[in-house]
Amino acid sequence: MEARWVQAALASPEYVAVRRRVFRQLLESLCYEGALRTRPAGADRCAVDGVDERGRPVCYEFTARRRFGFGRVAVGPDPVLRDGVEAESVTAFLTEARDALVADQEHLARFTAELAETLVKDALAQYARTERGDVLAGADHDTLESTVTDGHRYHPTYKSRVGFDLADNLAFGPEFARPVRPLWLAAHRSVTEVTVAGELREAEFLRGQVGPRWDPDPAEYTMLPVHPWQWRERVGRVFAERLRRGELVVLGEDPDEFRAQQSVRTLACASAPHRPYLKLALSIVNTSTSRVLAPHTVRNAAPVTEWLRGITRGDPDLDEVILLGEVMGSSVAAPAGSGAEGYGALACVWRESLHAQLAPGEAAAPFTALTARERDGTPFVEGWLRAYGVREWVARLVEVAVVPLVHVLCAHGVALEAHAQNMALVHREGWPARVALKDFHDGVRFSRAHLAEPGRCPELAGTPAHHGNRNSFLETGDVDLVTDFLLDAFCFVNLGELAILLAEAYGFAEREFWAVVRAALRDYRERRPELAERFALFDVTKLTVAVEKLTTRRLLPDTELRLHAVPNPLGQG
Repeated sequence: MEARWVQAALASPEYVAVRRRVFRQLLESLCYEGALRTRPAGADRCAVDGVDERGRPVCYEFTARRRFGFGRVAVGPDPVLRDGVEAESVTAFLTEARDALVADQEHLARFTAELAETLVKDALAQYARTERGDVLAGADHDTLESTVTDGHRYHPTYKSRVGFDLADNLAFGPEFARPVRPLWLAAHRSVTEVTVAGELREAEFLRGQVGPRWDPDPAEYTMLPVHPWQWRERVGRVFAERLRRGELVVLGEDPDEFRAQQSVRTLACASAPHRPYLKLALSIVNTSTSRVLAPHTVRNAAPVTEWLRGITRGDPDLDEVILLGEVMGSSVAAPAGSGAEGYGALACVWRESLHAQLAPGEAAAPFTALTARERDGTPFVEGWLRAYGVREWVARLVEVAVVPLVHVLCAHGVALEAHAQNMALVHREGWPARVALKDFHDGVRFSRAHLAEPGRCPELAGTPAHHGNRNSFLETGDVDLVTDFLLDAFCFVNLGELAILLAEAYGFAEREFWAVVRAALRDYRERRPELAERFALFDVTKLTVAVEKLTTRRLLPDTELRLHAVPNPLGQG
């Protein structure tokens, strides 16, 4: 790693822009979730009182207003002020304003460290983007996975990657598009659980991935890839006894080059794009969530894929939807006594490639690209909107993306965690054609009693008591938690950001955007009168929706679901 390059990045305008963004998202989320005590300081201005390290009073000020969509808080573009001059330290703010925060000190310290990691790592990413002169317009799907560098637009620790040092971040961060070669291991079946979808034949499938170069006895061993960072930092040490006893055997590097997608732990094959994506366990924390692969979620990958395929097959409302199936999952049991270090630390989920699903004339873009901007501030979607018109393009997007997801919920009873990283827009020269959906093994929610066809639902592995994330569960008896799962992920943090972009860049007001969505859903309901009872059961137009307090969750112990009721723009006529 070039130390002078890092210093140049930290002294660049990009660093200042990222710091202001982190500050803005921190304050927006804290105020929105009721986790920060503020006082009025004039028209649309808020003040936060604190105390510096010498015990002297300090005052932070910023502008803020309420948005239409979900009543979100928008902090203005002007810098946050500390005693009348720009505040230059997010860490100092959290220290000086700690008495105004709803937080315990242990969690606050960890959260502060995550913010510091985010600031530096995103500054390096934005500086590299400027140096390269990245252009988004016209880029293909896999290129956009690297060049769309924004991360989560609500969560303030959107690029923390705790566990990666700066050299790791340059080597494995998607923004830097460095080639990655997974290391393949043979894993003895006595310590490994494998699940496959449908008629897939495991040995033949694996041979198709790496060819005949390695041929362990398939009756005794399976094969799985491991991220090179994970091998270096976890597997070689935590699984040392398994390696010594031959329960794990090193085979060698993958013959092809991969590149990290936006989720960091999922790799796409650059040399052979039709190969499946590899979702690999990675013992880092990003966006405040551990990126290991819990064994129960790996076990559920193939059964959930088969279930969703069964639901959608033959449903004319879903004919055009692409499901990127998770066709195989492998998980190696953690050694006894390894605790949190071993839990979910060696696993892989194989996901179908989008490239194999596209028809002639179709292209795809991650949904995250729809809210991205070029380096000069021009939205990625600029050319499309100028060609087709904002309202017309939005109406078409809603028809191909929103209506199918609401149909899966209402007609079948399954909510998908369709945030922007989990969706791709398939288009023809920018005109929305259909959507591709992914990440099902821990990204669905349902109430078995309220499924349209409960007999189709497989028995799935439940969330163990020691699993750290209280919000990580598939099955619930509460229908509202099912409905809100879709509204939170898809509408709040996905469509909501698109509505904000269109309002800011094109004057297409948020209220207009959500009116287009409501109109499409009204037309859909009128086309399907036989589903009237289901529409009432899964009421996406209810007045309020429970969304997760993503920042508060990091400031307090993870002992309960942390949700708050906010106005639903689909219910605001």
